Amino acid sequence: MKSALILTLLSASIGTAFAGNVAKGKELVEKNNCTACHGAGLKAPVAAAYPKIAGQYEDYLYYALKSYKVDGSSLVGRNNAIMQSQVKQFSDKDLKDMAAYIASIPGDLIVKK
Repeated sequence: MKSALILTLLSASIGTAFAGNVAKGKELVEKNNCTACHGAGLKAPVAAAYPKIAGQYEDYLYYALKSYKVDGSSLVGRNNAIMQSQVKQFSDKDLKDMAAYIASIPGDLIVKK
């Protein structure tokens, strides 16, 4: 019983510690024109090479964005020159806020069971 309570409290605190500010994220996404590539509602990319990102998991979005900031290695991080130049300006907090906003947008991504 005690273990279950501790596990529940830890799980709740992890989610709270990670959560970004949706309103701030919306401001950043709109200001930096993410829809120019990812399309209306961030779910209608202008080219097939660009992903639909609306509705993705917040933690996935955060780590994906953060991985574009990793320089100097083709083995670590993501190597898209456009996204690397886009995320340079953002702090980790900004990336968490943007991830929170993008995750809050209803998307048409389907999870297969």
